[in-house]
Amino acid sequence: MEHFYSIQGEGHFAGTPAYFIRLAGCDVGCSWCDVKESWEVSDDQYVDVEELLTAIERSKARNIIITGGEPAMYNLEPLTRKLKANGYFIHLETSGAYPLSGDIDWVCVSPKRFKPPINAALKEADELKMIVVNRQDLSWGIEMATQTSDKCKLFFQPEWDRREKVNPTIVDFIKDNPKWNLSLQIHKYLYIP
Repeated sequence: MEHFYSIQGEGHFAGTPAYFIRLAGCDVGCSWCDVKESWEVSDDQYVDVEELLTAIERSKARNIIITGGEPAMYNLEPLTRKLKANGYFIHLETSGAYPLSGDIDWVCVSPKRFKPPINAALKEADELKMIVVNRQDLSWGIEMATQTSDKCKLFFQPEWDRREKVNPTIVDFIKDNPKWNLSLQIHKYLYIP
């Protein structure tokens, strides 16, 4: 759908420069999705991998974030093979609803109730990022965390439009459960695309 150089705005690598590759196509359909235009795929969105590499090389990025839509709907092996051959550190942001493919260095799984994650994706997660709309999302996050490995970083992130209401609940929970961390969408606070 699009590709651009920016700053990672949330999760474990927040504040890190990265080149984003946003793949079109998503059947998860989150009501709070920031990029609903990524749900549909059109013929004019296809970009050759070599063209992507040229754009990435013009930036100073060493980190690549493959996001969506839902990027795990696709076989990421050809894309990640080219990126790895050029020395990039590859992140994947996924709902975890599909099996993972490709040579990925960091997997961020952000489960959605509308299409829950598969166990294999949760087991591969380096980062679990739970979006919090209401108090019940904390319980669901705890349940999802039981299916991750011990190395997985755990985050609760307020849904942007509900942040003022849910922030106190998240902060209190994290203070009582210090294995969890707070993720904020700093790119929105700082107006970074």
